[in-house]
Amino acid sequence: MQIRDALDTDLAGILEIYNDAVQNSTAIWNDKVVDLDNRRAWLAERHEQGYPVLVALVDQRQVAGYASFGPWRPYDGFRHTVENSVYVRPGQRGGGVGRSLMQALIERAREMNKHVMIAAIESENRASIHMHQQLGFIHAAQMRQVGCKFGRWLDLTMMQLTLNRTSQP
Repeated sequence: MQIRDALDTDLAGILEIYNDAVQNSTAIWNDKVVDLDNRRAWLAERHEQGYPVLVALVDQRQVAGYASFGPWRPYDGFRHTVENSVYVRPGQRGGGVGRSLMQALIERAREMNKHVMIAAIESENRASIHMHQQLGFIHAAQMRQVGCKFGRWLDLTMMQLTLNRTSQP
């Protein structure tokens, strides 16, 4: 498995993974699938903002998963805090793809001098919660029925990782 920055040539694989999560899981709380132009605009926006998008490749070509982080809140006071997202292709889950992507993403956040990384995870996604715990994230909050999908209310588990122990921003 190779982890590197995402390229435009990776967008078809990213799109497949994203739309699968929309259609078949509560990992993404959107109801509508998107097209390639949507993912192209998303990637361009992340790059413009200076945020990474990483892909995990198997066999040097198939996108097995992707991860990114972006702003947690749109206010200046939150500029040292980012929120992560990580998604893995069905059939590749449980094999370390998500963990490897997250380890690389955490390192990027540290290199960018970010202070805290937030993870907002649907509360029944025990695998993601467990992976984040193993990477050092702690439980920060449990938010009940703040979203809905597939005709039911969803709870959100908020987790956080302090990336550095500086006393001053």
